[in-house]
Amino acid sequence: MVCTCSGCARGWPVDGGLTFRGRRLFGGNKRVCGFLVLPPAAAAAFVVLESLRERIPEPLMAGWWPLGPLEYAGLGFGCGVAFMAAELPNSFLKRQLGVPPGRAPDRRWLRFVAFAIDQLDSVVRVLLALTLLVPVHAATWLWVLLFGPGLHAGFSLLMYRLGLKVRAA
Repeated sequence: MVCTCSGCARGWPVDGGLTFRGRRLFGGNKRVCGFLVLPPAAAAAFVVLESLRERIPEPLMAGWWPLGPLEYAGLGFGCGVAFMAAELPNSFLKRQLGVPPGRAPDRRWLRFVAFAIDQLDSVVRVLLALTLLVPVHAATWLWVLLFGPGLHAGFSLLMYRLGLKVRAA
């Protein structure tokens, strides 16, 4: 993600410019602002979902947790942190393989693998975090694994179109 707040702490790279084997740990696109924006945004989204509980038909409520707004906010915040943290190992791997930040790998097979990991890593990490905090039904895992990567790719495309990312995927 390209952060436009480069003159302040939010624009600082997460890796602080540190290197491993002469290459940046994560690259300049992984910035502190993502960790400052996404977890509170996810917390707010979870609170909105919780507020809709009374309006949702009973059959659709089967997997929802009997929690209050503050607890839903905490879940959302945790999922936001998990999402951001899940992006880092793949970024590290790509930097170590010589792939520049914000770019796709040149080798076709690696481009496919990197794309698949980009779409799945955050989804799986959020599901794992959620499962550690509250009971998550197996069907939820199935639905999220089926539709989560597509939503993630769509959100990446939106961020690209808004000029917040260098590339769409």
